Amino acid sequence: MNSHLILPVVVPFLSGIILLFFRKNRDIQRILSVVASLISFAVAIWLFWDVKTNGIQNLYVGNWKAPFGIIFTADLLSVIMVMVSAIIGLSTSIFSLATMDKAREHFGYYPLLQIMIMGINGSFMTGDLFNMFVWFEVLLISSFVLIVLGGTKQQVEGGIKYVTINLLSSLLFVTAVGILYALVGALNYGDIAQKIPLVQHKGMINLVAMMFLISFGIKAAIFPLFFWLPASYHTPPAAVSAIFAGMLTKVGVYALYRVFTLLFIHDLGFTHTILLIIACLTMLTGVFGAASQMDFRRILSFHIISQIGYMILGLALFTPLGIAGGVFYIFHHIIVKTNLFFISGVVKEMRGTYYLKKLGGIYKLYPVLGLLFLIPAMSLGGIPPLSGFWAKFAVAKAGILSGEYVAVGISLFVGLLTLFSMIKIWNEVFWKDNNQENAGIELKEMPKSKVFLMFTPIVFLALITITIGLFPQPFIEIANEASAQLLNPKLYIHSVLGAK
Repeated sequence: MNSHLILPVVVPFLSGIILLFFRKNRDIQRILSVVASLISFAVAIWLFWDVKTNGIQNLYVGNWKAPFGIIFTADLLSVIMVMVSAIIGLSTSIFSLATMDKAREHFGYYPLLQIMIMGINGSFMTGDLFNMFVWFEVLLISSFVLIVLGGTKQQVEGGIKYVTINLLSSLLFVTAVGILYALVGALNYGDIAQKIPLVQHKGMINLVAMMFLISFGIKAAIFPLFFWLPASYHTPPAAVSAIFAGMLTKVGVYALYRVFTLLFIHDLGFTHTILLIIACLTMLTGVFGAASQMDFRRILSFHIISQIGYMILGLALFTPLGIAGGVFYIFHHIIVKTNLFFISGVVKEMRGTYYLKKLGGIYKLYPVLGLLFLIPAMSLGGIPPLSGFWAKFAVAKAGILSGEYVAVGISLFVGLLTLFSMIKIWNEVFWKDNNQENAGIELKEMPKSKVFLMFTPIVFLALITITIGLFPQPFIEIANEASAQLLNPKLYIHSVLGAK
């Protein structure tokens, strides 16, 4: 009985409920939020070690065996995602203590944060398509409230765009699930994977695959479905932007990896060629959008899109190295992007704005912050020996070995433009002299406790980035093992159904 598989969902769920009982006590909420995140982190470590050691694990809820009951399944990809989710959840909880205002805390920020994490983890752990839809809705509802919490005009505008397009995505998702169920009579991943090859109407399977691609592509912000992201992710407080930037689009990426390595592998020449084209266009449009912006968080938001392109490229190549590179890229990018949004929040606390032209002189005021910015920024640009270099190297090498030279060329070009955007931020925010009157509180005048709480998660994530860069081999091996599982669907099917 693998009852521990449900803990990544149960812990944040119970935490959210408990936090509601203390909604009038801000101090207790803050403490409980961090404690809950620490427990989730410990659970994630336990779960990762179990799957790494013992292989794919399953929990049949109510002891109803697959494919008839609700199932939680943990393979290496899902536990990697749960682990990174726990790291980001803990970091965001600590960062929120320093930057979240009392009004938002009073109106349920911490319970909502835990419920959103529950939805994220449920999406990673579920073993059937309909329950993935359910977890997506849990995630959507809580994230929608978080994005508009505070009620500013900018937040409401961004929130409407965010929720409208995601509701359309959900409608398309549940429609695709219904059609697929009509074709194969199954919802369990393993059962679907067994039955799809038996369907005679391959054109219908391709149609359903494209419906899932569009639905999950909206959530992942791939080309041309990305426009909602830069219009919404820069509107909430920095802590909310950071966890959105790190985790929410990766739920869509995870779903694409799941269905296009396990379910829709019957016509690779069709499905994965489309994925390859989309990957290239996603990289290009995202990086060009970033290059044209002068707002700190909007630049970072567009770069989420461009970096998603690398992850989709790894999936599209559909080789052991390509999938491994994509998996490596996912957990590298989540850490780096969250950290960059945290740093943008510190800059906002210092100067009161995200607009680059109104910033400057921060390196002279606080050089440590400048150095902490350079670590994730250079990693995002692919500078060795940081984590981003190994991620880009793996994907590019996989592309070369597959003969996809145009895609590799685009990825290298996008890497150069990414570096250009990071240098632009460095010049405008940190290096140039500040001739403007300070719009906010200088960091040196802030309470030491606030400085400590802001910088602790930033340093923590920076150390992870450096560790991955200097000691990449263990992380590469884990990515390779995850790739081997994904490219051998029989392992998953046998684990879930006992099929041969």
